Amino acid sequence: MKSELDVISEAEHYREVLLAKKSQMLAEIGSRLPGPAEPGRVSVDDQVPVAHDEFICLQIERLTYCTLKEIDAALDRMATGDYGVCAACGDAISPRRLAAIPWAANCIRCQEHRRKVVDKLDARAA
Repeated sequence: MKSELDVISEAEHYREVLLAKKSQMLAEIGSRLPGPAEPGRVSVDDQVPVAHDEFICLQIERLTYCTLKEIDAALDRMATGDYGVCAACGDAISPRRLAAIPWAANCIRCQEHRRKVVDKLDARAA
């Protein structure tokens, strides 16, 4: 059984990991975005690949922003004492999952259930 000191030390470890990841992501945000291609400066044959590259960069930036929001939410859960507890079922999130994804809000079982629901909705929309 973990002592209170172990729990505090573990929470502080995760807090440091989350803050380091947040700092890294904030430093990287925007650095991948190429300047917009000026019309006439890119040949007609190169416009599609350039637009595709810009699209990919924007998608990466969007995912980075979403992860930053999840990290902030995890830090908020730490402040309220809810960190490491599944938002869906209330069970503890496994230490292995938190080590892999310290901003995880759901246990593996609930996250897999959410993914299946989203996959079904996506299949219906297609």
